[in-house]
This record gives sequence, C-alpha cells and structure tokens, in this order.
Amino acid sequence: MTATTQPAAGASLAPVLVVLSAGNFVIGMGAFVIIGVLGPLADDLSLSSGRAGWLITSYAVSYAIFSPLLVSATGRVGRRRVMAGALAVFAVANAACALAPSELPLHLSRIVAAAGAGCFTPVTSAVAARLAPPERRAQALAAVLFGITLAQVAGVPAGSWIAYTFGWRAAVWIVAALSVPAAVAIWVIVPAGLSFTPVSPRDLGRVLGSARTMLAVMFTTTFLGAIFVVYSYLGPLLETQMGYGRNGISAVLVVYGVGAVAGNLAGGWVADRIGPMATLLMLTGIQALTMPLFALLPLANAALVALVVFWSLVGWSFGAAQQVRLISLAPDSASVVLALNAAAIYVGAAVGSAIGGGVLDAFGPAALGVTGGIGALVALGHLALSRRMSGR
Repeated sequence: MTATTQPAAGASLAPVLVVLSAGNFVIGMGAFVIIGVLGPLADDLSLSSGRAGWLITSYAVSYAIFSPLLVSATGRVGRRRVMAGALAVFAVANAACALAPSELPLHLSRIVAAAGAGCFTPVTSAVAARLAPPERRAQALAAVLFGITLAQVAGVPAGSWIAYTFGWRAAVWIVAALSVPAAVAIWVIVPAGLSFTPVSPRDLGRVLGSARTMLAVMFTTTFLGAIFVVYSYLGPLLETQMGYGRNGISAVLVVYGVGAVAGNLAGGWVADRIGPMATLLMLTGIQALTMPLFALLPLANAALVALVVFWSLVGWSFGAAQQVRLISLAPDSASVVLALNAAAIYVGAAVGSAIGGGVLDAFGPAALGVTGGIGALVALGHLALSRRMSGR
C-alpha cells in the first residue's frame, strides 16, 4: 500500500486519528441507535417490535453489499474527499430518516445511510494504517475504531434516553447534526491530496477471487458470529437466569460497553508487541473457554460483572490485529480488503444472532454460552486453516 501523494511534511498523526475516531463515533451511533429507539419508533409508525427490527437487518445487509463496492469505485478519489463526502451522505440520509413518514421511506433512508457508513469507516482504517509507522500501526487502527466502540457505551444509551424523552426522531436528528461538524473536521484536519495506489472494481474482483485473502477476511465473521450468539440475547439470558429487570440489564450492557472500549485499545497494544496472528490465536482460544461459563448462571453479581467485562474486553481486542493481518496479505488493495472486513462484521452479527435465536427457541437461554464456545472453536479452526493457507 503505497501513497501516490504524501501528506504535508510534519503533519501530526494524533489530530488525524482524533477526527477519524470522532467520525466513526457518529457512524457507530447512527448504526446502533435504532436498537435503543425501537420501542418509540414502533409505536410511532404502528409497527410490531419484530417488524421494526428489520431496520437493523436492512442496514446490516446494505452495509455488507455497498461497502466494498463503493470503496473500490472511489479508489481514484482523494481520501479526504471520500471521507468528507461519505459523512455528508450519512448526514442527509439520517435527516431523511428523521423525516420519514412511514416504514418504506425509513428503510430506504437507512440503506443510503449504510452506504455512506460503509464508504467511510474502511477508508479511515486505511488512512490510519498508511500514516502510522509500522511499529504503531495496530495502535493507530485501534484509535480510529475507538469511536465505534465508544458509540456503544455513550452514544447508543444517550440516543435511547433522547428517544424515550423527546421521541425517536430527535435521536436521529442528533446523529444527522453531529455528522456535519465531523465532515468539516475531516476536511480541515486530514492532509489534502492524500491518496493511495488507486483501486478499482477490478481490484475488488481480484480480492474476492483470492481464496487465501477471503478466508482471512471471513475469520471476522466466525469470530464475531460466536460472540453474537450470546450478546444478541444477553437481555433474555440475564432476565431468566439472573432475575434482572430493566435497570440490571442496562447496567450490564454499560459494563459490556466499557469492556469493549478497553479491549479495542488493549488489542492494538498487544498486536504491536506479539504480532497479529499470535494475538488472534490467543483471543480466540480465550473466547472458547470463556463463553461456556455463561451456562453456569446464576452467579453472584460481582462474578457476573467480572465475567462480562473479561468476555467483552477479550472479544473486542481482535479488531486491530485482524486489520493489520489483512493489510499484510493484500497491501496493494488495503482499502478494498478493509471494506470487506467491515462487511464481514455485519455478516457475523447477523449469522450469530440467527444461530442464537434458534438455540434460544430450541434449548433455552442456558445453552447460549455453550453454543458460543463451540462457535469460538470453529473460529479457532478457521484461523488455523487460514494461517496455513497464508503460508505464515
């Protein structure tokens, strides 16, 4: 991954990482805020909660489809223009969401928002990886993705509170409003003329045709799929096994988010020291041992908090290591492979949620942890096979 135009001499990396992370915070809040506003939204549009939940699915599917396509199609455009333009699209799409009078326009607006998000986040990762020195690359990637994990801790709960206090449209308007200064900051802080070796849809086709690279990319799906088997149904699990109500479940979700933020930062530090592959092998093995512990519920409150924090920290430490590994496999198509990795995140969430739902209906909540552990073992086998195919 070589730059065709270098940033201005002496350009500081820290301000760039801050604005890229801030942009990802807005993206993350916009992606996940629907989770916290489903109740008011469903009531306002006279939808069932299940039907309103399809807004999450349509966004995830659209992101998975459009992200690699748009990143490859804009490969010859300067990175600053792409990121600022993607945030502008995201702002307009969320404004359209807030104005949507019915279900269909809301879905269409969310699809456009997903396209903007899918074009923004992978490019921020590519920019961070390019500007950071090799020995700090994983930490730089973790810093950029920090915004998305922070959105789970602060943005989504704040959006939920706003929705229940002022209506769901107010929460979406906040996302649209925050997108504007984020786009301006990108334009002002990111060095002008920053571009990489141009990529095109042909590069996308080449990456998709590489079994070695795609097997590595899809590890993201199996790893996160195992986690989402449990995470998607953490509320029902805590309700039935721990006897928790609204406040207890909300508190555990906040604890999970704090662990995710810590894991995101710790993962970059670890990957820079022991290497991405060793980091991923360690994290996946720990996940396989940790998730079956949820079958032991009920536990003492302190033990439950410790388990959730550790599980979340380990689970969300994988991102930087995985991205560094993918860049090393396809350095000349880094933005494309990172877009595919971002799409794989949403595929993993969808697959894991579907498996977890089936297990919940068939065997009850106690089986979720064991199933997640089995999924982590599958991910470990996937990683070992991918490592062998990569010749590393």
